[in-house]
Amino acid sequence: MNQVYWHKQTEQPLFPDLLWARPETKQAAGKLLIVGGNAHSFATPATAYTAANSAGIGSTRVLLPDTLHKTLRNVFPEAEYAPSTPSGSFARRSLAELLAASAWAEGVLLAGDIGKNSETTATLESFITKYQGLLTVVADAADAVIQQHTAVLGRKATLLVLPLPQLQALTVQLRSPYAFTMSMSLTNYVEHLHQLTTDHPNLFVMTPHATTWLVAVHGEVSSTPTHPGESSGVIETAAIAATWWLQNPTEPFAALTTSLLARGGNE
Repeated sequence: MNQVYWHKQTEQPLFPDLLWARPETKQAAGKLLIVGGNAHSFATPATAYTAANSAGIGSTRVLLPDTLHKTLRNVFPEAEYAPSTPSGSFARRSLAELLAASAWAEGVLLAGDIGKNSETTATLESFITKYQGLLTVVADAADAVIQQHTAVLGRKATLLVLPLPQLQALTVQLRSPYAFTMSMSLTNYVEHLHQLTTDHPNLFVMTPHATTWLVAVHGEVSSTPTHPGESSGVIETAAIAATWWLQNPTEPFAALTTSLLARGGNE
């Protein structure tokens, strides 16, 4: 099978110019808004914050539900807060804060820990519909987005960082004619990602397969093997990818592919 759309990256970057031409100042390194958290957890936005800063983001803001303010005001002073529901997740009234903060940013990462509150899900759907910038989605925020996939399909471009169960859920919601399975070979996985992102060119996908990370953009697919010592978690991967994408907004495939070499200090 001649898969001309499959680009295999090893320790040698497919796009070396991006790897070596990093921004030299914080002002040039981009502004990222990280959104997530609920009354019971803020682990994913905190993890994303650390990973984005390690990846070389210029400026970062973190927006959490205000139910966390009392708990975090002394231990996470960088955080900002928006109105929360009685259960402690983002309330409908938080939409104004989300949009205001996103107007400052050059990219937004919906990092997860949003909970399963229907009001929060509706709020994120409204935000996704109104916000037209670079959007990366991961963890349970991706669950919400997959359920409300019509909002994502109406956007110019959205990066979804998905493990296999979420990738399967996405294809079900999209009524795709192809299915991803755990036993599928890497070759078939790549073929299906090619088909998925050809049929839906406004969806960018990053997903792990065994010891390989895959990137799919506009039908082009890259594979990058993982190595001992690299961070392979989806939260860290999403934060690093969001950083590289907003620093190279006109080259999403190259940026996301190259971002995989930035994990574990391999820049």
